[in-house]
Amino acid sequence: MRALFYAHSGLRYLVLLMGLVAVAYFLFGLATKRPVDKSVRIIGSSFIGFLDLQILLGIILVTQWPFYPALWGHIVMMVLAAAVAHTLLAINRRRPNPNWALPLAGVGIALLLIIGGILSIGRSLVGTTPIGG
Repeated sequence: MRALFYAHSGLRYLVLLMGLVAVAYFLFGLATKRPVDKSVRIIGSSFIGFLDLQILLGIILVTQWPFYPALWGHIVMMVLAAAVAHTLLAINRRRPNPNWALPLAGVGIALLLIIGGILSIGRSLVGTTPIGG
């Protein structure tokens, strides 16, 4: 059980790192006015894949770990983050002429929600806290 907690807790770094990579790449593409290519879909899908895995581990963890009220805010913010990222990246993929702005907004908003969700349960973005990680 503790291993699942540490996996969920540690995966946040991969989610945040992939989100930062995606934001930097999308900002670069937007600034240089490069045409959108397959890499937008690959990077966006990688971010969403890590985020979905994190949510799956979180769902399993919440059924096995003691529940406390602060988790409501965490759960809501994380589900909203996934919904925003999925929605905006899917809309962009289905457009006849995809652009850089929608993936940038999707990942950027998702990152802000993720950071808020992490902080809502008293965790730190880097390192550990007295609460446990």
